[in-house]
Amino acid sequence: MVPLSVLELGRVREGGTRRDALDEARQVARHVESLGFRRIWVAEHHNMPTVTTAATSLVVAHLAAGTTTIRVGAGGIMLPNHAPYVIAEQFGTLATLFPGRIDLGLGRAPGTDQQTLAALRRLPTDAEHFPQDVLELQAFLAPVEPGQRIEAVPGSGTDVPIYILGSSLFGAQLAAELGLPFGFASHFSPQQLDAALAIYRGRFKPSPQLAAPHAMVGVNVIAAGTDAEARRLATSQQMSFTNILRGARALTQPPIDDIDAYWLPHEKFRASQMLACSVVGSVETVRRGLDTLVERTRADELIVVSDVYDFDTRLRSFELIAQAGDVRPES
Repeated sequence: MVPLSVLELGRVREGGTRRDALDEARQVARHVESLGFRRIWVAEHHNMPTVTTAATSLVVAHLAAGTTTIRVGAGGIMLPNHAPYVIAEQFGTLATLFPGRIDLGLGRAPGTDQQTLAALRRLPTDAEHFPQDVLELQAFLAPVEPGQRIEAVPGSGTDVPIYILGSSLFGAQLAAELGLPFGFASHFSPQQLDAALAIYRGRFKPSPQLAAPHAMVGVNVIAAGTDAEARRLATSQQMSFTNILRGARALTQPPIDDIDAYWLPHEKFRASQMLACSVVGSVETVRRGLDTLVERTRADELIVVSDVYDFDTRLRSFELIAQAGDVRPES
């Protein structure tokens, strides 16, 4: 099995607080570190009551300070929302505080709605400058050149590894052109996964950061003692996606016995499309599902989302996922 990593959103559960969500995210980081997962990333989303990772670099620091060996990073920073210089300062600071452990995944989408984008003082057209912004950010993280008058301090010379993230073909093309690792957001938008990976591998140009393609594939995984138990746990995520389609600003809900009593047929169709890259079941079911996904995609790494309502049950899901993926802590 390929290495497994974790994508964490710091979800707020019904009956919990935002502080609970951030503290639980840190506990998840410690837990998956002890299990042998390669990295844990957090994602920038704004104006979502159930997601607490909007101030992404701060949450990265929170998780990194609570762990010792696991790589921690952004999966990702939505670069059009920020000046590349500021991100170089932020992640250069993180790399200085936690050397050799910080990753910087970059996305082109705003990670929010148009009204919130206006509150961020950004324009939808800012995304058009994404390739140039990536190059500018790389330059600020590189060693200072002779005559360079603007330096990211700290930041320059840290060479924080950059990953291009996306859910379309654009990100694959850019990652290939720049010779960077590529992560596909198939955990919520899997439709173009195979085409994107083919483009990325077919057009990849080696770079100082990366000699050969490295493809990360996002996958929803919920593991439990039995397939039936895992399917019931998965209804919390199914309800969350249904609520997104409804425009409902709901917190993560406890699982239910009959998901068909919650969503309408058209909602089921759309949510199921978004969640098509999911593996739900016992250890053996998850093992087969992950093996099938890796065989199909030839992924170099899987980044796992495991949205389970009850926190202790969620920790147990990661333990079972580690068993299914033959993940072991480094000796």
